[in-house]
Amino acid sequence: MRYEGSVYRPPSEAGSLIIQATIGCSHNACTFCPMYWDKKFRARSFDEIYADLRRARRENARVERIFFADGDALCLSAERLLPLLEAAKALFPECARIGIYGRADNIRRKSGGELRSLRDAGLGIIYIGAESGSAEVLRRVNKGETPEEITAAVRRAENAGIAVSVTFISGLGGRALMEEHAVMTGKQIGEMGASFVGLMTLMIAPGSSISEDLRTGKFQPLDAQALIRELELILTNADCKKDCVIRSNHASNRLVLRGTLPGDRARLLSQVRRAMTDETLLRPDRYRGL
Repeated sequence: MRYEGSVYRPPSEAGSLIIQATIGCSHNACTFCPMYWDKKFRARSFDEIYADLRRARRENARVERIFFADGDALCLSAERLLPLLEAAKALFPECARIGIYGRADNIRRKSGGELRSLRDAGLGIIYIGAESGSAEVLRRVNKGETPEEITAAVRRAENAGIAVSVTFISGLGGRALMEEHAVMTGKQIGEMGASFVGLMTLMIAPGSSISEDLRTGKFQPLDAQALIRELELILTNADCKKDCVIRSNHASNRLVLRGTLPGDRARLLSQVRRAMTDETLLRPDRYRGL
């Protein structure tokens, strides 16, 4: 396949065919995220994308999942996305699901009818980085969206029949906003009604704005015990009304958790509390990464 620059995908898309529908991220201003610094954002043409799909068809006997990258390919209008989805399904009739990265405003700009059309054309899951349920944390990291906007977008997509997988970042509030970040993140998980939630842990990239804040002392990171306490607060406040699969199995995390809220909350909290006194349950730093 032809790829421009580094290509990223969610952990659950490890076995998927990855196709770049856009290059880079249309926002590309979050202080903690280095993923698309080396790229100038642009939308690829239908002909470019279709050529990649056809090449992939020649090279793969079977493709069960397709993932459209880069950072927020859902920024493309429904008018541009529908032909891509239809082409993918025509070339890969065996494909069970097509996924895509998106921002909340990508969803909010599309009507309910457009979202349902995307679902009917094969779009099965949208991955959104919510990062934090705290408005102040999102402001400090220059997310460009509010928790209310993100929650509303998740609900709209889920109501249209498209599953949403939402990522939050442990430690993003630092010491100063740890409790606010944890409590508000837990509450947002309970309110938004996402099908999936993933927790990853902040790992500061050299050269980022947040790395400069770390150097000057403006940002103070959480140690291992504080991260576990934060995780306890998140789960305690995650009062989900519908089933939500939750994972903290990203390579960046110190403690690996898997379960479904609300049913598994007591078990997950028990695991977290055991980890507070038994550090052998935590992943060593040498095994952590992005």
